[in-house]
Amino acid sequence: MATAAFEDIADTFEFLEDWEERYRHVIELGRAFPPLDPAVKVPATRVDGCASQVWILPRIEGTGPEARFDFDGESDAMIVRGLIAVLHALYAGQSVRAVLEVDAGAELARLGLDDHLSAQRSNGLRAMIGRIRALAAETVQAA
Repeated sequence: MATAAFEDIADTFEFLEDWEERYRHVIELGRAFPPLDPAVKVPATRVDGCASQVWILPRIEGTGPEARFDFDGESDAMIVRGLIAVLHALYAGQSVRAVLEVDAGAELARLGLDDHLSAQRSNGLRAMIGRIRALAAETVQAA
């Protein structure tokens, strides 16, 4: 189940006529996404499997399956930073249980990202989704 923020992105993508405009929109989302404090850019927050450097810092309120999931993130590549913003729109504010139920592949396919990202970027996107799902699963299991 997608959030309202993700639905807004999907609606914007439908309005934009070609992939170049969509690509620019993703970059704009990344520019608007707040940067991380350099102090939290440490190995524990780094996402392995990305061609660029990527950090995801979870912010989880509560415990167990109904804990609210949110995260901060950053990358040294603008398009990846935009992808982080898209993932934030997809997941932020949901319960960790809902995060685990999101079919990220299907939701992102609505944006046509699979067809326009390089193999390396697609692998990095899957790595970011994997990290987010792992963080949510850890919270559920800790209950």
